[in-house]
Amino acid sequence: MTGKLNGSCFYNLSYFYVDCAVNTWRSSCGTMPERLTEMLMDTWTPLIILWITVLPSIFMAPMNQSQVLPSGSSTGLKSLTEEQRVLNRSKRGWVWNQMFVLEEFSGPEPILVGRLHTDLDPGSSKIKYILSGDGAGTIFVINDKTGDIHAMKRLDREEKAEYTLTAQAVDRDTNKPLEPPSEFIIKVQDINDNAPEFVDGPYHATVPEMSVVGTFVTKVTATDADDPVYGNSAKLVYSILEGQPYFSIEPHTAIIKTALPNMDREAKEEYFVVIQAKDMGGHMGGLSGTTTVTITLSDVNDNPPKFAQSMYHFSVMEDVALGEPIGRVKANDLDIGENAKSSYDIIEGDGMDIFEITTDAQTQDGIIRVRKPLDFETKKSYTLKVEATNIHIDPRFISGGPFKDTATVKIVVEDADEPPVFSSPTYLLEVHENAAINSVIGQVTAHDPDVSSSPIRFSIDRHTDLERQFNINAEDGKITLATPLDRETNMWHNITIVATETRNHSQVSRVPVAIKVLDVNDNAPEFASEHEAFLCENGKPGQVIQIVSAVDKDDPKNGHYFLYSLLPEMVNNPNFTIKKNEGCRAPDRQIPSLLRPKPEVIHQVFIRLDRPT
Repeated sequence: MTGKLNGSCFYNLSYFYVDCAVNTWRSSCGTMPERLTEMLMDTWTPLIILWITVLPSIFMAPMNQSQVLPSGSSTGLKSLTEEQRVLNRSKRGWVWNQMFVLEEFSGPEPILVGRLHTDLDPGSSKIKYILSGDGAGTIFVINDKTGDIHAMKRLDREEKAEYTLTAQAVDRDTNKPLEPPSEFIIKVQDINDNAPEFVDGPYHATVPEMSVVGTFVTKVTATDADDPVYGNSAKLVYSILEGQPYFSIEPHTAIIKTALPNMDREAKEEYFVVIQAKDMGGHMGGLSGTTTVTITLSDVNDNPPKFAQSMYHFSVMEDVALGEPIGRVKANDLDIGENAKSSYDIIEGDGMDIFEITTDAQTQDGIIRVRKPLDFETKKSYTLKVEATNIHIDPRFISGGPFKDTATVKIVVEDADEPPVFSSPTYLLEVHENAAINSVIGQVTAHDPDVSSSPIRFSIDRHTDLERQFNINAEDGKITLATPLDRETNMWHNITIVATETRNHSQVSRVPVAIKVLDVNDNAPEFASEHEAFLCENGKPGQVIQIVSAVDKDDPKNGHYFLYSLLPEMVNNPNFTIKKNEGCRAPDRQIPSLLRPKPEVIHQVFIRLDRPT
């Protein structure tokens, strides 16, 4: 069947081609496969219906004034005047609907796409049809006599969906155009020859554990290279092949959601889900593609800490250093990361002020340390109650609490061989400078604090008594004088006494002893300086001619009191007298340390002239 365009050119309709193509395939390949037949029917049925609707209007369209010559009338063709041809060209325009060719269609013969025909062709082979444009001469070839257009190659719509060509009728002898060129399009019609693909797969997604049903997990996307406009070749429907009943997928949006409540990460952390995308709207015969989605349940704090045991036992030596760890406890938490972190506290016990517990940031252990010194002889054991509490609590699961746990800790203090302990941390002794040799000036005492007490021996650290002025009794700690003392030479002596256990010489203690030498009046006064006086011959009675002073190295408690007098041979001299200057002392000085002697006190007297010589 042919249709006429504008009264001058006819073309074969596309459904004519389909019939020819199908028949050609049937003749060459036998019975057409059922699936392809169904696809062809789906493809061409709308076109046939469209053609049936349009066909009457085409045949009923008014003819233009161009004359339709009978077939074989070459005389009529020659007698057509130039004026008529110009008139025809100006009145008509080639108007082509789209031609169609089914992609991937191949056979032993070229495929007929359509036919060009002009009413100027009398059938005497004087008309020559020319085709130009996309693929002309290679992909599409026209029979220049009949106007039949054939596809010479197997076409792929996904490579090129349409071709724009130009058709023209010319005089075969003169090559002069009989009609203006007309452009038309050959569309490659889609068949379902591409399966859906997940170009971004495989996928990885996370969703919190214990999520409610319908919680969004992720969205996947498949693409189909087939025509999304025509037919259902690219209409995709999604489904889950593996991963049920834990997850579901929305068939058209490909949104994956949780389908099972209370999925517990601690029971199963990772799920492997297989998603299928099927074209043809999911109907039978459609092509499909799959991808995988690895879904990991992320942790939430839905588990409390739990001590591995309810009772812990530790032992510690009584001489442990302060701050030293004596043991570790551990509250395990099935959660991970921040949700598994716990803090530890001592909430009860008889050693709350003696011990402390801190958290190891790396291992999440509770480390028990000593805060105060331990003494086996005073207290041999302690009982503590420790508590582990989650730091980060999720309010959604607070009803499942409490998110804490407790355990009991028993700490036994073990006896250590401790060094001797002096009765005083320091000693201060006093001795007069005139004390006799070997006289006892004081005593130190020490004892072994251990249960199995060891005898103690005393000694003087001679590095502190280089002149060996003192001795000590090794048994009782009495200190005696070994050499004479002189307060005016050395007022203070600082020595160190050493106490050593006889059963373990490594157990040693030391104590400082300060010895103050007390003053006795063992030094005579001395004049502070030599004096030489001068007197004028006209001196007056009562005139002071000289002031003299005296000093004493001793340091009596109530100060010095000197008596001054003239020498016996001058006692009866009537010319001079000596008189004490009351209240005259040396200037005040800064109070010295105990190791420095006190300032010497100077007493002054006046020598006065009683009468002229």
